[in-house]
Amino acid sequence: MNRRPGPEPLLWMLFSSGGMVAALMIPILLFLFGIAFPLGLLSPPDHSHLFAVLRNPITRLVLFGLCALALFHWAHRFRFTLYDGLQLKRYGAPIVVLCYGGAVVGTVIAAVLLIRL
Repeated sequence: MNRRPGPEPLLWMLFSSGGMVAALMIPILLFLFGIAFPLGLLSPPDHSHLFAVLRNPITRLVLFGLCALALFHWAHRFRFTLYDGLQLKRYGAPIVVLCYGGAVVGTVIAAVLLIRL
């Protein structure tokens, strides 16, 4: 009796990689754009330089990866918060669809915004 493996290993991989990427990159971006530049601790880049950096395909790929992995990290964490924390396992199918569907929709929106940049 061979069982086909489910998507669980892939979801755990996205969860762990999303947590690592978010923990390493988001605090740096928050510090730079939320504290250092507005308070004048560092001189902010001018608009044309920042726009040139954002036009680079590697920068777009990194930002897309950051958005996608952080969204899937959130989806997996929120799913298990609803399952275990709120004891809503009986609503498993809608929770999975809403959590991971939200992550997919957010990833598509991030891709569209980065392509249109």
